[in-house]
Amino acid sequence: MQHEHHDHEHQGHQHNEHQGHDHGAKPAAHDHAAMPSGKAHDSHDMHDEHAGHHTEDFLKRFWICLAVTVPILLLSHMVQQWMGVHWTFPGDQYVLLALSTFLFVYGGKPFLVGMVRELQWKTPGMMTLVAIAISVAFIYSVAVVFGLQGMDFFWELATLIDIMLLGHWLEMRSQMAASRALESLVELLPAVVHVERNGGVQDMPLQQLENGDTIVIKPGEKIPADGTVLEGDSSVNESMLTGESVPVKKSKGANLIAGAVNGDGALRAKVTGTGTDSYLNKVITLVRSAQSAKSRTQDLANKVAGWLTIIAISVGVLTFIIWMFADHGTAFALERMVTVMVTSCPHALGVAIPLVVAISTSLSATHGLLIRNRTAFENARKLTLIIFDKTGTLTKGEHAVQQVIPTGSGFSEKEVLQYAAAVQQHSEHHIGQGILRKLKADNLELWPSTDFRYMQGMGVEGVVHGKKVTAAGPNYFRNQGAQPPSIPDSVDQDTDTVTFLLIDGQPAGVITLADSVRETAAAAVAGLHEMNIKSFLLTGDNEKIAAGVARKLGMDGYLANVLPHEKQEKVKEYQAKGEVVAMTGDGVNDAPALAQADVGIAIGSGTDVAAETADIILVNSDPGDVVTMIRFARATYRKMVQNLVWAVGYNVIAIPLAAGILYPHFMLSPAMGAVLMSLSTIVVAINARLLRVK
Repeated sequence: MQHEHHDHEHQGHQHNEHQGHDHGAKPAAHDHAAMPSGKAHDSHDMHDEHAGHHTEDFLKRFWICLAVTVPILLLSHMVQQWMGVHWTFPGDQYVLLALSTFLFVYGGKPFLVGMVRELQWKTPGMMTLVAIAISVAFIYSVAVVFGLQGMDFFWELATLIDIMLLGHWLEMRSQMAASRALESLVELLPAVVHVERNGGVQDMPLQQLENGDTIVIKPGEKIPADGTVLEGDSSVNESMLTGESVPVKKSKGANLIAGAVNGDGALRAKVTGTGTDSYLNKVITLVRSAQSAKSRTQDLANKVAGWLTIIAISVGVLTFIIWMFADHGTAFALERMVTVMVTSCPHALGVAIPLVVAISTSLSATHGLLIRNRTAFENARKLTLIIFDKTGTLTKGEHAVQQVIPTGSGFSEKEVLQYAAAVQQHSEHHIGQGILRKLKADNLELWPSTDFRYMQGMGVEGVVHGKKVTAAGPNYFRNQGAQPPSIPDSVDQDTDTVTFLLIDGQPAGVITLADSVRETAAAAVAGLHEMNIKSFLLTGDNEKIAAGVARKLGMDGYLANVLPHEKQEKVKEYQAKGEVVAMTGDGVNDAPALAQADVGIAIGSGTDVAAETADIILVNSDPGDVVTMIRFARATYRKMVQNLVWAVGYNVIAIPLAAGILYPHFMLSPAMGAVLMSLSTIVVAINARLLRVK
């Protein structure tokens, strides 16, 4: 199955995940990868503390190094020449050496440690380049202090380390901010909850809340845990969790999501999910694993960064040799070499993709698009065909009974409905639910039934009042090699689903149900056409119903009378024709097809994040979100490409300048090279932040 393939792929990449980017200094930013996605929240918190600690460490090192840089600049002879002052005193070069040694060891430590790690992993990269550059500058300067002819590099070394530390801190902060966007939602949960205990309402800390507790949510308060409304009516704002901009009406029996904001009514609710069981927590776990999962584009970025490192070291050494042969002196040649190393750091490349990944997964989750499989999400931009399961996806899935028609001898309309409801009461199927709603609306008694059996894609059977009762659709008879009983003329077979009732094998009646098309379905199909993506309807219903709905929505075609186990085959058929196929279903019996498709999209799972076989879960039951998701996948990919082009393009221009190609007209100093390198990282970070869900 394709999913297993993806999952192995992710596991296989998890080791590399750390490597792609700057390993030594900050495993924290990437350590999600090494972590099982199902871990409880407290371990995530420890993780964040770990990442936060690393970020703060860089900032602390930066401030201390900046303070030490001031006397280094004032003691440097070249800086004094520029300022037109002469502050030399006996032994000043040894003071300069002592300060610079401290700065090299303390400020350079993350880069030196990083280089060791990169070399251990055989993936020399950014840390290796920075470490070589600062080591060459330091060792040469020490040699000058002890008698080698030339100018020391201490002030360049100091400013270089300062800029590198600052650049690193900025990059880590933006990555953490992207990863933490969702977790900030958890912090929105109320600290105190109102719980019914011992006949009264008590206020208690959120941590003490347990599943099964009854809670009271006052107007304007945040909902502390997932639950089911026991009494009360209110509108609840779930926008920060599902992206649904309009407040959702909640009354008895409705589901509540932790973190949503209650409107103007008071609600009593039974707690069904606290802490790690809550929808919010599952979403965060999901987003973490998606952010740490390997992006295909990141693979490319890592390869480019690897090559860039090799090119930078080669060009650096070559630059040194050329200037030495050109008789410009060791100091000049070394300065050019160091500038090349620093300028060509693949910093921007290292950030280019992870930042976009982190931001896109957080953004999509807060808009009701949950990405479980990054590779599939990236493939969504290539889709050529989408197959929509009809019921519950394009239609509301709430079949309402239209007609109850007795066709056998001796059964009244009420009895036909009661027999059908009795046998359907153990079924989760929307047809069964519709028949039970009709029974309740007509205030009829629900009879008991035994020996219930569900026949997938065909119907149900059981024993009611000692009689064998079957409620089934046309597929049941087709499966038996028989013709379905005749359908009365009053039934509109274009729109109605027909259920036949058999009592002891004899036709007793026909019940017709109709499902209404979702308001956003036609716009969704039109949106796909704009993107040159074909849409097909897939249903177990008959040809006429399928054709009617497909025509009404302007779809490219339909597949009717498809049994659940045949759905996967239909997806395979289109894949064999070279189509890149997405399957969109409500996940109930679509699992094999969702797994087979290039992109499996589960729709309308509501608070059920665990749509196990889907790559992407659309929290709201809105077909329009399929279009939003594809547009967002395309926008995410564009951002990745833009960042790659910028990060590589910058080096194409900067490396020759650093090597001194425009000498003597233009010279790029090591510090200026470091500034440019940091600027390119900031440009990439800003570009990633401009990503939006439209």
